[in-house]
Amino acid sequence: MIAAGAKSMLGLSITPLKGVPDSNSRSVGVLRACVSMEGSQTMSHNKNGSIPELKAVNGHTGQKQGPLSTVGNSTNIKWHECPVEKVDRQRLLDQKGCVIWVTGLSGSGKSTLACALNQKLYQKGKLCYILDGDNVRHGLNRDLSFKAEDRAENIRRVGEVAKLFADAGIICIASLISPYRRDRDACRTLLPEGDFVEVFMDVSLEVCEARDPKGLYKLARAGKIKGFTGIDDPYEPPLDCEISLGQEGTGTSPIEMAETVVAYLEHKGYLNA
Repeated sequence: MIAAGAKSMLGLSITPLKGVPDSNSRSVGVLRACVSMEGSQTMSHNKNGSIPELKAVNGHTGQKQGPLSTVGNSTNIKWHECPVEKVDRQRLLDQKGCVIWVTGLSGSGKSTLACALNQKLYQKGKLCYILDGDNVRHGLNRDLSFKAEDRAENIRRVGEVAKLFADAGIICIASLISPYRRDRDACRTLLPEGDFVEVFMDVSLEVCEARDPKGLYKLARAGKIKGFTGIDDPYEPPLDCEISLGQEGTGTSPIEMAETVVAYLEHKGYLNA
């Protein structure tokens, strides 16, 4: 039996089931969580009695149909909240969840920066996780090719996973070429303002091709790889990123660049709750 104080704290009410008598020794009922959706809007009916379109359902557009919603192709769904929220998880970890989105050409040093940043944050006792572009294609996105539409879906999925990490209070480092602005901007809109930190590895095509750590540029130049970013597929650099690295004067070693990102996080208050 749930104590009255606990029910009040959690915002729970018990509705007896039809046909089942109430009993002091054993209560049978339906628990109904009366909590609000963070980031969503309270619904009210239009004057004509219809239900207006939801502008946001946990960051996604959709339409509410009574207690249920439709988001994209998913129908009859409902967002369930828990009394333990993001702020509680952040207090437990003594940090604020966010997404560090590292973008740039192949060979620009994205993965190297991500690992150096991960190491620096670990040394400070901060919990983070890397979503590497190649790594996620070994599992979550192994069904996707490098065609434009699949690249967009690749970024969308990573953005959604990164959002979950941030909601867990974890500092998520997403390291992907992510060549198209619209896809990166779409990921930005999934998070509260300020929680998406775009880091541009501003390294020229000439330098990246000279490095060619995976031998991919050579294969692309030989026509053995089609749609390779920077060769026969465009890369759209950020127009207003939070941090730009790689160019002369910003620190060229991975550790120096990682320290720049750490300094930004400290200044914005993400390394404490």
